[in-house]
Amino acid sequence: MQYSSALLETLIAELTRLPGLGRKSAQRIAFHLLRSPDTDSQRLASAILELKANVHDCSICGNVTETDPCALCADSRRDPAVLCVVEQPMDVLALERTGEFHGRYHVLKGALSPLDGIGPDQLRLKELLARVRGRGVAEVIVATNPTAQGEATALYIARLLQSEPSVKVTRIARGVPMGSDLEFSDQITLARALTGRKEL
Repeated sequence: MQYSSALLETLIAELTRLPGLGRKSAQRIAFHLLRSPDTDSQRLASAILELKANVHDCSICGNVTETDPCALCADSRRDPAVLCVVEQPMDVLALERTGEFHGRYHVLKGALSPLDGIGPDQLRLKELLARVRGRGVAEVIVATNPTAQGEATALYIARLLQSEPSVKVTRIARGVPMGSDLEFSDQITLARALTGRKEL
């Protein structure tokens, strides 16, 4: 349905570009913003602009942060000998919610997907290898999503790290269902998957 307001249509079109938002949800949000006080819309716009201006990738792990290094990399209480490899920053949040992991993270920024043009050079695999070689890492936990792309990435990482015999490579257990994403897994499932990890 087209509305008489071109500005409203533009906002709805922009909102539908967000992940998980269909046209009906975008319409509800647009009308909510239209009815809300100006201060609410200004706060939302300001939060988005501040986010874009001040949040960037950590130079060590690749997680999103306002400081460099990020709080997780700078935390001296975390075990630097254990490195958990994930696809996206959202996966770090999911694993942190479990309270079970106390090592460091490495965010790949994706998974191998030749059909989408994502090969090893598009992921942060060189940085992973450099961290493993230079930081005294004893174990790499591969926590990529249990999808075809995630599994292919896990196998690639296991082969990549075969040249580092002092490093144990493990994969999170299958408590996470095949075909799902870590960000949608509950805390107990993720905690069991971390505890029951196996060597690749």
